[in-house]
Formats: sequence, structure tokens, C-alpha cells
Amino acid sequence: MDSEAQITQSLANVIAELTLAERSNHELRNVIGLGLPEAIRRLYPNEDEATINKFVDRYRHHFLAGNQNRSVLFDGAMEVIKRLHADDYLLAVATGKSRRGLDRSIAQTSSGDYFHITRCADETHSKPHPQMLLEIMTVLGVSPEETVMIGDTEYDLQMAAEAGTASLGVTYGVHAVERLQAHKPLACLNNISEVGELLYKD
Repeated sequence: MDSEAQITQSLANVIAELTLAERSNHELRNVIGLGLPEAIRRLYPNEDEATINKFVDRYRHHFLAGNQNRSVLFDGAMEVIKRLHADDYLLAVATGKSRRGLDRSIAQTSSGDYFHITRCADETHSKPHPQMLLEIMTVLGVSPEETVMIGDTEYDLQMAAEAGTASLGVTYGVHAVERLQAHKPLACLNNISEVGELLYKD
């Protein structure tokens, strides 16, 4: 799901609203994938909890109210999702979004019917803690050896490593390939269609 623009714009809006010190787009992109409180603490490590909590509240307002930057799937993603679902792969989402934010994104992309389970950062520990991935595997009744985590941030791949699963990095998202490779994924892919090609390789 390509929600980078929506996330960075919402962060920038709150920073301006609360008159906090500006952060570059690179700094904003760098915290995508973390739970919201953890992301804000990375951006503003010296702010108190009252400010963090106010930021969280205002971010959710901006993210949920903003219609100018709708969540969209990466090009070719729906085709891959439909093929994997049709072939009985168990598909799940593990995200740094809140439950309300994810439900909104899933509704906007009409992708909800294809996922067997989803876990959000406000329901578990934030990435890179493995809790959400461990819970997904428990509910689906699968082992780490049967699981592949696909992600575009180092937090995704670090979570996979800590949960004992394989991972695939995708380079068309947030973090640079060098950061993904540091966590030893099976491969780093440049296009979502390559995910299907790799999984169906003899």
C-alpha cells in the first residue's frame, strides 16, 4: 500500500500546527513503519509525553480527514494479491498504522477481502518488535518456516528476523536497498510483480 505521501503530509501538518521544529521530508520518511508514538519520539526525542500525546491525537485527525492523498496500492499489487489469494496463500497485514487508519486504507483500495488477518501498531508492540507477526502466525496456525514477511522498511525486515521468519525487501517504497540488505532478506525486489515470480519459481 503506497501511503507515503499521506503519512508525510499528515506529519508535516501537525508539526506546523504545533509549531514544532521543522523536519525534512527525509526525516519524516525515515520513521514510516514505526508505531505513531515511537515515530514521534524519533523525530522529537526531547519532547514530553503531553506533547507526544497531543501530536498523536492531531495526526490521527489529519490522517483520517485528509482526502487529497488517498491510499493506493503499488502498481501491479492487486494482481499479485488476487493470484496469491486464489492459490490459497494466507495473506496478512502487519502495519505501523492505527486500526482506524488501516481500515480506511483498506476500504480506499478495496483490498479487504483478500487478507485473512491484520495487525496494527496500536494493538501490539510497534515494529521492529515481533509481537504482531507472532500473533498473526498463531492465529493462522503457521510456523515461522512457512512465513515470508514482505516489506519496504528496515523495521519490517528486522521484525521478521526477530520472529524467525524469512523476508523479502521491496525497493520501491521507503527505505534504501542498503538498509534492507542489512537484515539479510531472501532478496530485494524492484517491482511487486517480482514477488509473485519468486514465490512461483520452481
